[in-house]
Amino acid sequence: MPRRVTIHVRNPATGEVLATYEEMSATVARQVVDDVAVAARTAWGRSSLETRRDRLLALADELTSHRELAAVRMALEMGKPFAQGRREIEKCVWVCRHFASVAQRVIEPRAVPTDAAKSYVVSRPLGVVLGVMAWDFPFWQVFRFLVPALLAGNGVVLKHARSVTGCALEIEEIVRAAGFPENLMRVVLVDDCDVESLIAHDAIGVVTVTGSAEAGRAVAAAAGRHIKKSVLELGGSDPYIILADADVEHAARVCAASRLDNTGQSRIAAKRFLVVRDVEEAFLEHFVTRMEAATIGDPLRGDPDLGPMARRDLRDRLHEQVVQSVEQGAEIVTGGRRLTGPGAFYPPTVLTGVTAGMPAADEELFGPVAAVQTVSDQRCAIEVANASRFGLGAAVFTRDLERGERIARDELDAGCCFVNAAVKADPRLPFGGIKHSGYGRELGDEGVREFVNTKTVWIDGSLVRA
Repeated sequence: MPRRVTIHVRNPATGEVLATYEEMSATVARQVVDDVAVAARTAWGRSSLETRRDRLLALADELTSHRELAAVRMALEMGKPFAQGRREIEKCVWVCRHFASVAQRVIEPRAVPTDAAKSYVVSRPLGVVLGVMAWDFPFWQVFRFLVPALLAGNGVVLKHARSVTGCALEIEEIVRAAGFPENLMRVVLVDDCDVESLIAHDAIGVVTVTGSAEAGRAVAAAAGRHIKKSVLELGGSDPYIILADADVEHAARVCAASRLDNTGQSRIAAKRFLVVRDVEEAFLEHFVTRMEAATIGDPLRGDPDLGPMARRDLRDRLHEQVVQSVEQGAEIVTGGRRLTGPGAFYPPTVLTGVTAGMPAADEELFGPVAAVQTVSDQRCAIEVANASRFGLGAAVFTRDLERGERIARDELDAGCCFVNAAVKADPRLPFGGIKHSGYGRELGDEGVREFVNTKTVWIDGSLVRA
């Protein structure tokens, strides 16, 4: 008989075990998928658009009532400061209400004039969507795909990161409490190595992943073997370009806030700062001041800007990247040391003199470390920005809005490009990347259409009865 594995969820601020859970067997996990498939095919897939819209609004209300408890759970399980956790839930509420408001436009049949008597395109559910999610935004990353998938008429199976198992189970309970059909959304507690057996299940129509490039590669390969669609939102090393005509104080404020959000553990955080030499000194003065002013502490006390990183091994890996970059010529302006004590804390860190070949330039820094690279001009900045295997987000800072728009639109290789603002996900707009940052889109109309069978219906009227 296979050995049952116990999942230990730890508080990254103290190292203490918060809870333990028993991993599911492969047989139990497959039964969960069977149950979700039945709920999707019978009770939900045939439901009216009005019913789906009403359930999404009820889900928004249920989330609102759980906002405090969910923020506490995120603080305990992955170290997110409480105020940031509240904002994460508010954003989940927004995504529910947004898709409820656009449901008819996105889902209803679309007539297409042809030489048929009648022809149109209709969206039909694919069955069950399998979501394989990371820990950094335990609620938002789930609701980002969950809501469009449910709106499209699908069921959902969630395989969340083990370290946020409590968050995963709370999401399942919130969906149930909002009045969705029993078993329409379920959590499976399985190891990463068991994901392919879930993908192989006949009921799974599409798999969506938020995680590292390595995780995305493994899931995409498995999906390909079983001829299943996949949507990948993977890592990023977002470049923020500060041109010579930028408002450097504004740029520094936005850049620091983006770099430190979620204790720097965000795929769309600013990570590489490409500063034109003419404004390097002025930018660094403002930027370093803001990085050093950030407060660090217990995520449930005193509203710190940064909590602990989600795990000690992640903190140690980040420090190793800093050390290797310094050994290759980068300089530490501030931070750059592991903080003593039981928690996985790491200070806001600024590296200058960063060049290609260093971990700080070539790899994703998933924590509060900023890599500053000096460039000679706009052309060089764009070349360095694009010389990355990642392509999730990018930003450019300039007082010339026409130039900034042109750079964002035509010259930066990324899925989300912003001018004079931090990259962010907005339910009204498609979100996703290119290159090793993945493919497919979440959010926006495109995010719903990833989870449907876009079906063509053609009716020949030549044989109409007399």
